[in-house]
Amino acid sequence: MKNYKYIARDSSGQRKEGKKQAASSDEILACLREQGFIPISVSEISSAAPKAQKSPRKKRIKSADLAAIFWQMTTMVEGGIPITGALETIAEDIENLHLQQVLKQVLEKVEKGETFSDSLGQFPKIFNQLARAIILAGETGGNLPEALRRLAEYFDNRDKLKKKIQGAMAYPVFVLVFIVLIVVFIMTFIIPRFVNIFDQMGGELPGFTKGFMGFYNFVRLNLHYIIGGILFLITLAILIFKTTKGHYLFCKIALVAPLFGKIFQQAFVVTFCKTMSMLISSGVTVLEVFDILLTMTSNDIIKNAITQTREHVVEGADISSSMSTSGFFPNMTVKMIQIGEESGSLSKVLERTADYYERKVDSMISTLMTLLEPIMIVTVGGIVLVVVLALYLPIFTMG
Repeated sequence: MKNYKYIARDSSGQRKEGKKQAASSDEILACLREQGFIPISVSEISSAAPKAQKSPRKKRIKSADLAAIFWQMTTMVEGGIPITGALETIAEDIENLHLQQVLKQVLEKVEKGETFSDSLGQFPKIFNQLARAIILAGETGGNLPEALRRLAEYFDNRDKLKKKIQGAMAYPVFVLVFIVLIVVFIMTFIIPRFVNIFDQMGGELPGFTKGFMGFYNFVRLNLHYIIGGILFLITLAILIFKTTKGHYLFCKIALVAPLFGKIFQQAFVVTFCKTMSMLISSGVTVLEVFDILLTMTSNDIIKNAITQTREHVVEGADISSSMSTSGFFPNMTVKMIQIGEESGSLSKVLERTADYYERKVDSMISTLMTLLEPIMIVTVGGIVLVVVLALYLPIFTMG
C-alpha cells in the first residue's frame, strides 16, 4: 500500500484535503467519486527526504516547446486525466529544466485551488496573453481539451512559419560569410605569393593587375581602419536602434526592405488572421483580441496600425473599415474580413485568409531562394575571375 495526498471539491465547491492509503492513485480517484467529490489532484507521498536541487539555468523557450506541451496536455485531458496529472507527467519527462521548473510551479498553484489560466498568468514571459485567454475561454465554456488543441496547433504553425523565414534569411547570410572567407583566404595566402613572383620576374605589370594590386595594398595597409569603421557603424546602429525614433526607423526599413520586406509583412498578416480567428471562435471580445495582437509584434509601425484599428472599433466602426484606415493591412485582407462580418462567419473567413497568405509566404520564400542562388553563384564566380585575371595576366603577357 502507498500513501497518497488528495485535494477535491464537493458539489457546493468546498475544498477538501486529506491522506489515504491505496494500491494506486486510480483507487483514490474512484473512492472520491463514489463519495460525491470532484478530484483536483492526487499525488503520492514520498518517504524519502527531498534532494537539494540547483536552480536550473534559464534556457530560451521556443514555440516548438510550447506546442509539444499543449499537444501532450490535449491527449491526456481528452483521455480523462486531470489537469494536475497531465502537468505532473509532462514536468517529469520534459528536457528543458527551466520549463520543467515552471510547470511544477504551475502544478503547485493548481493543486492549491487556483485556476489553470490564473496559474499560467503568473508566468507571462513564457505563456503569453493569447495562451491565457484561450485557456480561460476553455475553462469558462467547459471545453478545455478543445482550447488546448487550438493552442497546440497555433504554436505548431507559428514555429513552422518562423523556421521558414529563418531559413530564407540564413541562406544569403551563409553565402555572404562564405564569400568573405574566400576573399580573406585569397588575400592572405594567394596574393602574397604572386607578389613575390612578380618581384622576381620584374618588368611592367598590365594596367588591370596594377589596379588590382593597388586595391590590395590599400586594404592591407588600412585593414585596422576598415575593421574599426565597420565596428563603429555596427555600434552606432545599435545605439540608434535603442532610441524611439531609431527603432521606428529600423521597423520601417524592415517592412520596405527589398525581397524580405514583403515576406515580413505577409507573415504578420498570417499571424494576425490565425490569432484573431482562434480568439473570436473561443469567445474572446474584439477589443481584448486587439490588446492581445499588440503583444504579438515588436514592430512599431504594425503596433500603430493595430492601435488605430482598435481606436476606430471603440468609436463604433466595424473591423474591416477600421483596418482600412490604418494603411498597413492588404486590401484583400480587409475585403475578406468585411465579407466575414457581413456573413457572420468571421472566424472561418479569417482562417481561410491566413491559409491563403501562408501559401503566398511559402511561394515568396521559394522565389527568393531561386533568385538568390544564381546571384550568389555569379558573385563568387566574379570575385574568383577578377583575382585569376589580375594574377595570371602578367604571366601570360610576359610569356
